[in-house]
Amino acid sequence: MTEDHYFSADPAAPFERESFTVEAWGNAFELDSGAGVFSRGHLDHATAVLFRELEPPVQGQFLDLGCGYGPIGLAIARAVPLATVTGVDVNERALLLANDNARALGLGSRFVAATPEQIPSDMTFDEIWSNPPIRIGKPALHELLLTWLPRLRPDGRAVMVVGKNLGADSLQRWLGEQGWPTARLASVKGFRVLETRRG
Repeated sequence: MTEDHYFSADPAAPFERESFTVEAWGNAFELDSGAGVFSRGHLDHATAVLFRELEPPVQGQFLDLGCGYGPIGLAIARAVPLATVTGVDVNERALLLANDNARALGLGSRFVAATPEQIPSDMTFDEIWSNPPIRIGKPALHELLLTWLPRLRPDGRAVMVVGKNLGADSLQRWLGEQGWPTARLASVKGFRVLETRRG
């Protein structure tokens, strides 16, 4: 039997929900996580850094890339009344949890999570927010970013939090080489917060 990863489309681990409280931008809210999804039962350190180091966006159409059970996208939807958020993930259990979390928080009209194939090909975004799935490997990560960054609107930006030991600096360089100028907004506790804009 192959080992399950949180980026499996259909994790085989028994599905038990585990709820916890997220604090982001002055809001505290409960989320359900579960076995077979990334960061079960707690907010991962990288996402916590993203919330601490950046102010919430102002308004617009947002993409939560690799949304998992929804902490980033739901934090934006909760903090920003004029935000609509699309979460994207390949893990169907994570998508189920994200959409259930949105409904439980009363955000189901402004947050929806879906597989890449379910998102209209002409849909564009003001901003992409992500704790990207670095562990899928460099080729797959590069393909993922080059698939979604072109969906940014002309003045749009992507913000990502990446572990320094997981290649944040080389990713920053690589994005620049691909025509996506990327700046470091913050560096804290082994993490980089990167901002990518259209070249």
